[in-house]
Amino acid sequence: MEVNLMSDTVTRPSEKMKAFMFDVPLGDDVFGQDPTVNALQDKVADMFGREAALYCPSGTMTNQIALQLHCGQLGAIICEKGAHVYQYETGGYAYNARAAVNLIAGRFGKITGDQIISELKPDHDWYSRSRVVVIENTSNTGGGTFYTLSEVDQIRDKLADTGLTLHLDGARLFNALAETGDDPALWGSRFETISICLSKGLGAPVGSVLIGDKSLIREARRLRKVMGGGMRQAGIIAAAGIYALDHNLSRLREDHDHAKQIGLALEEQSYVSSVNPVMTNIVIFELTDELTSGDFLSYLAGQGVLGVPLDQKRIRLVTHLDITSDMIEHTVKVLYQYHPSKPK
Repeated sequence: MEVNLMSDTVTRPSEKMKAFMFDVPLGDDVFGQDPTVNALQDKVADMFGREAALYCPSGTMTNQIALQLHCGQLGAIICEKGAHVYQYETGGYAYNARAAVNLIAGRFGKITGDQIISELKPDHDWYSRSRVVVIENTSNTGGGTFYTLSEVDQIRDKLADTGLTLHLDGARLFNALAETGDDPALWGSRFETISICLSKGLGAPVGSVLIGDKSLIREARRLRKVMGGGMRQAGIIAAAGIYALDHNLSRLREDHDHAKQIGLALEEQSYVSSVNPVMTNIVIFELTDELTSGDFLSYLAGQGVLGVPLDQKRIRLVTHLDITSDMIEHTVKVLYQYHPSKPK
């Protein structure tokens, strides 16, 4: 049995999703003439109560487009130090948006309005101007933690007179919404732009969507094109996003339950020094001093369980729609069987 917990990006489209993908009308999306892409964009914009949306190949692209829209000349981004836009987008904030970045050490990936205010710099020639705050919900390196609407409102209230723009990196936003039960439109009203991903827990093979006002999305189309993201008969993959939104939202809490089972098992192991709070589908844990991530992941791989290291001591496991209850049972058994004094 192989249990691939490396990421929720490893999901594969179901047979029903693939059948749906091959039975949709197509056109040329660069000309705005692919009816299925247009339907996906309209669907997502309506969900979040916004005017428009733009389908892109990846969440990195939607984030990078948003940063270019908001930063302007000599601008700076404020984000948590583990944020995806800083850690995992190849320095694109500097390469694409030519922006600086001010980092905040949050708690499990989350930051507060007071922390953001403390990062604002005086208007001196030698400082870049803070332009945009990026909030990641859920937080990847924070272990799938999520913001509540009241926490976001506290941030918005603090920033009311600063002129800062809010961008939501909502790659796993639907995981948060599965727990809070919030209407997506409530989140749409609180950010200038939102990026959502369709190829993680929702199970589509590719694609993310950037959401905002018509004027911003019109400019975003131009930026998508210059970044090489203008696709032609893209409806064949956009259809997977439509199917995912129609069929795979209601089951996300199954992934969360599976993750919590793993987290509880890890908390009982003597070789684990700490486990991040498991709130959605991500489990992050730290090993005791005598162990390294590489050693433990080698053991897991030998038992058919795959994960990824965050550093020399921390490991991330992510549940998703391809993980069954039997796989979770196997993983928990493997965790209990490990004995550091007897490496497997």
